[in-house]
Order: sequence, then structure tokens, then C-alpha cells
Amino acid sequence: MMRINLSINKTQSRFLDKVESLSGENIYACYQCGKCSAGCPGISKMDLFPSEIIRLIQFGEEEEVLESKTPWICASCFTCTIRCPKGVDLSKVMEAVRQIILRKNIDHVSPLSISKKMLSQLPQIALVSSFRKFTS
Repeated sequence: MMRINLSINKTQSRFLDKVESLSGENIYACYQCGKCSAGCPGISKMDLFPSEIIRLIQFGEEEEVLESKTPWICASCFTCTIRCPKGVDLSKVMEAVRQIILRKNIDHVSPLSISKKMLSQLPQIALVSSFRKFTS
């Protein structure tokens, strides 16, 4: 009988555990069918497909996931969740990744960098939502 030993780095395991804890989702349920990415309306603006984010989390690639723009572009529209044959709620996973990033106190937008003209043209709800999502 052939024996295969798999070793999971504790740091990788902690990242996966953190995402699963915050999202309440079983990341290993995803078998990479790609339906989430195929249906995503924001895919053209993402640097990584939603299915790639899941795969990177499965492999414990914390740095690559946390540096990606994809979690911030995700609109949490639930298209991926509806299409997933395994019932993985990718919107919850993306929110968990955003929470992990924000807990590191990394700001992605500064209110002071937006011109007064631009501020006067933007809807208030969009500003509030963006600042909640992009600042810690």
C-alpha cells in the first residue's frame, strides 16, 4: 500500500480557518466548476476570478488573496451563490476576506483625495457604502 503524507502549513490552515469562521462557509465544498466566475457581472474588472479566490484560500495563499482587488469589486449580488451547485455562498466568503483586510487597518481610499466637485456629484449612499467597505 502506498502512503501519501500531506503537510499543511499552520499559517495556511489558520487563514482558511479564519475565512471559514467569519463566513460560515465550507471552503472545501467548492470543486472549481467555475459557475460562480462565469455568471459574475463584475468579472471584467477583477484581477482574480471568484473561483480563483476560493482556490487560493483552499491552498492558504493568504497574501495573494488579501492583495487582490476582487473582494472589493464583488458587489455581493449573490449570482455566484445562486449558480453554485454545492451551495457555497461566495458573497459571504468575499465579505470575510474584506473583514480580514480591514482588521489589518489597511485603507484603500482616502476621503481627502476626492475632489469637492466629485463629492458633490456622488450619491451619499454610495459614499457611505464605499467608506465602510474600503476603510478600516
